[in-house]
Amino acid sequence: MDYEDHGTRSPALSVHGLSKRFGDRVAFEDISFEVGIGEVFGFLGPNGAGKTTTVRTLGTLIAPTSGSAVVAGIPLTPENAARIRRRISIMPESPGLYLRLSVAENLECFADLYQVSNPRERMEGALKAVNLADRAQDVCASLSKGMRQRVALARALLGDPQILFLDEPTAGLDPVAARDVHELIDRLRRRGVTVFLTTHRLEEAERLCDHVAILNTTLRTIGRPDELRDRLFAKTLAVTTRAPLPDPGRVFAGLPAVERWHPDGGCAYRLTVTDPAVAAPAATRALVAAGADVLSISPSNHSLEDVYLRLVGADAPAGAGEEAGER
Repeated sequence: MDYEDHGTRSPALSVHGLSKRFGDRVAFEDISFEVGIGEVFGFLGPNGAGKTTTVRTLGTLIAPTSGSAVVAGIPLTPENAARIRRRISIMPESPGLYLRLSVAENLECFADLYQVSNPRERMEGALKAVNLADRAQDVCASLSKGMRQRVALARALLGDPQILFLDEPTAGLDPVAARDVHELIDRLRRRGVTVFLTTHRLEEAERLCDHVAILNTTLRTIGRPDELRDRLFAKTLAVTTRAPLPDPGRVFAGLPAVERWHPDGGCAYRLTVTDPAVAAPAATRALVAAGADVLSISPSNHSLEDVYLRLVGADAPAGAGEEAGER
């Protein structure tokens, strides 16, 4: 890839103190992060948090109010906008296709607008990438929403982008169509394409993303999903026995790697631990020695949704500064 890094491996995206205001309304403020080449980066947040405005800003569609960024090796400045757009592609939530035209005619139109070199070859490759080679002559109005999303993805791939911005690419799709989009994102990652993904589907972000950022006008956190879970939640073990323990304190107190415990209703107990791999065997031995019938001992795994709700759930409503119709 033709990054202008003079022999060093620079990030695909580098953002420092970026802000965007519309008059006295704040869309997003003082955000800083980096995205590695070939990474799938999840950008999460509630409606009105500033996600779409961030994508539009990094995609050179609107100018930032303050701060700086480097996109695909090029500083984000007005004079560099055309050069940046040749290295990136943006797929908005709404496909924006010409419904009376066929799939191939839509791609021909956009290939001409984008001044794509070798348009026939690029169209064939893009259709093959989204598994639509056999539907090239179908009129777009006849396609399902999932199929239209695939056509929009093919359009986004026409220019062979180094960075692909996907804004809610699976919104409104059924599980099969969403899975197809997920598989395409995985293939793009393997090809070294950087994918900047905004989504409300937290399980989607957890499955696909190398790193995630949670935005609510300002960045609340950033990191790998497992890092965020460890950062916000204590490690715990869920213990279930056939009958209530007559003296659980005697069983659990002083066990290796167990910091504290509390009843979790009926025959269930929750242990806060420093290392589940040490605590679980010790707890099992102690329970057996106490004559308990153990039904299960398992780590309590928090999801990315838990992280999101912990950080965003208590916030005031976001996004008074977003433009109408944006998220």
